[in-house]
Amino acid sequence: MVFYASLVFLLLFLGFGFLFPEALLAFTNGLFGLITNDLGWLYLATGLGILLFALFLAFGKYGKIRLGGDDDRPEYSNFSWFAMLFSAGMGIGLVFWGVAEPVFHYAQPPMGIEPSSTQSAMMAFRYTFLHWGFHPWAIYAIVGLALAYVTFRKKLPCLISSTLYPLLGEKIKGPIGYFIDTLALILTVIGVATSLGMGALQVNGGLNTLFNIPNTITTQVVIIVVITILFLTSAATGLNKGIKILSNTNIIIAVLLLLFVLIFGPTIFIIDTFFVSISGYIENILSMSLALSPLKKDPWIGTWTIFYWAWWLSWGPFVGTFIARISKGRTVREFVLGVVILPAVFCCFWFTVFGGTALYFEIFEGVDIVAQVTNDITVGLFATLAQLPLGNVISIIATLLIITFFVTSADSATFVIGMFARNGDLNPDTKIKMIWGILLSLIAIVLLFSGGLVAIRNTSIIMALPFLIIIILMCISLYQGLQKETKD
Repeated sequence: MVFYASLVFLLLFLGFGFLFPEALLAFTNGLFGLITNDLGWLYLATGLGILLFALFLAFGKYGKIRLGGDDDRPEYSNFSWFAMLFSAGMGIGLVFWGVAEPVFHYAQPPMGIEPSSTQSAMMAFRYTFLHWGFHPWAIYAIVGLALAYVTFRKKLPCLISSTLYPLLGEKIKGPIGYFIDTLALILTVIGVATSLGMGALQVNGGLNTLFNIPNTITTQVVIIVVITILFLTSAATGLNKGIKILSNTNIIIAVLLLLFVLIFGPTIFIIDTFFVSISGYIENILSMSLALSPLKKDPWIGTWTIFYWAWWLSWGPFVGTFIARISKGRTVREFVLGVVILPAVFCCFWFTVFGGTALYFEIFEGVDIVAQVTNDITVGLFATLAQLPLGNVISIIATLLIITFFVTSADSATFVIGMFARNGDLNPDTKIKMIWGILLSLIAIVLLFSGGLVAIRNTSIIMALPFLIIIILMCISLYQGLQKETKD
């Protein structure tokens, strides 16, 4: 039922978007504005609440509970586990926004701060850390933790609806459960299809910079087709080969690229900026987490922070389910620290290295990175790397990293969608992964042709609203389950 309901909705949505792209965009823009303008407080409060709840579980009395039997131990090494969860959770977005977001915030800061000033530079990194740091990973952690607990500890199907079993009991096996699992599948497909489209734009930007390959929809479609062949080939090999090997490769390439920019870029400036920014982020995390502007009516918070919170919520079912699948045998404390703290710190350092290098050349070397990013967001990374030794070679490596992250995200998504469509099967068959993998790519291609990436992104944000309610219930359900666990 979940499979067919999701398929029908997606085909109808796709058909409407193809036939009436302007109407779909206008409709989704209206709802998107309503959410960011009138419900921003709910998203901000929920994001902060989830982070605090995750930390409470990690450092409280429930931290020693194991996700599985008491004698179960982790299936994957710490390195492979981190590589897979990180590649699924951020991956291509980190490369896409690594330069662009700090540069945008530097040029267009919030709260009436003077643009392109010292204060706006510091604020740029603090808010970038907020958007990519502890909060998004806490959302993934709670979904993943709740699902891993009921799947491996309570032997329930690996479905989002199962997370509410401690709260709702057998009711999850009726219409409520079908609705939750259908929503989770649709959110995963829409979110990943959007990323496929954005990834194609980024790869095209790199190829245009390096080899003058035209920046056209035709090129982007070819990129998606090639990526589809790669990730379907990987999907056919299974979790322990394709995704695991690709994820390990991703992290190695990412760390080498990071170290190169750190060493051959403005090293001292980067390190100083990181320490100043991370301390400012931690010191102001509560105020930034709840920052709104009711008096000034500044749209910045809605455009950035509230958008991000809704976006991470929409990705929660996919990433949380994937992390749950690879986390059997870990303790609650180990899980939360590994999913929240380590990836968040890595993300913050990544943005400092790449964004800091871009701002250094903008401020001290007179290279107009801001203008280049404003003109074309996909070239920010390559414009920055061009200022370093071996710029073209490093840009080729960066493009390769984008492609491998691209493949891993799509591969992980087809695995999770296969689980949803096969009633929580921990090892879905290749046929179902192929069907959904091809559908993902077709959606991305149709959206590129119809100019509908913004509309589908808006739809993902809109559909995240009911999932916000679900994740609040998920927290209550998980707490009840863990509480009963300690009593028993």
